Amino acid sequence: MATDAVSELMKETDRHMLEAIDATKREFGLIRTGRANPAVLDRVMVEYYGEKVPIKHVATISTPEARLLVISPWDKAMIKPIVGAITSSDLGLNPQTDGNLIRVPLPQLTTERRRELARMAARKTEDGKVEIRNVRRETVEKLRAMEKSGDVSEDDRRRLQEQVQKITDAHIEQLEGMHESKEREIMTG
Repeated sequence: MATDAVSELMKETDRHMLEAIDATKREFGLIRTGRANPAVLDRVMVEYYGEKVPIKHVATISTPEARLLVISPWDKAMIKPIVGAITSSDLGLNPQTDGNLIRVPLPQLTTERRRELARMAARKTEDGKVEIRNVRRETVEKLRAMEKSGDVSEDDRRRLQEQVQKITDAHIEQLEGMHESKEREIMTG
């Protein structure tokens, strides 16, 4: 059995599955709950010297209260462009300027909006599961190719395939736990 190649394949499989989980975590960060989270503004781009950049590249974003974002631009000339970018975004936020600061109160979420966000979280979770299953499928195909080329025996391939399934199940369980936590946060936040 080509242990180095198999060992590397298993490490690669685990790493790719963890990347799918991390991508889902990042997607969850973009879903607005009732609590203030600077990640909500990650998709909002502002014009800065002719280029579109995320707000966090031109300002500091803090959360002094549970439902308030405070944006402190490094350059005072950026206040109007930041306010305009937030107002024109699809986030439904109403920023207010306060001297050198921009305050962005987060409105209370309606029950319908919470359900919509929960469905969005479920879709993101399902996307993550699909990605993990695709990694599993690719690994199993590589194991079959290794068996055909004589690098691993049929028994070893079966044993490794079971191991890949256990890794897959563990990662999917982790995703489901993240989803349950996010859904609770959405529905009660």
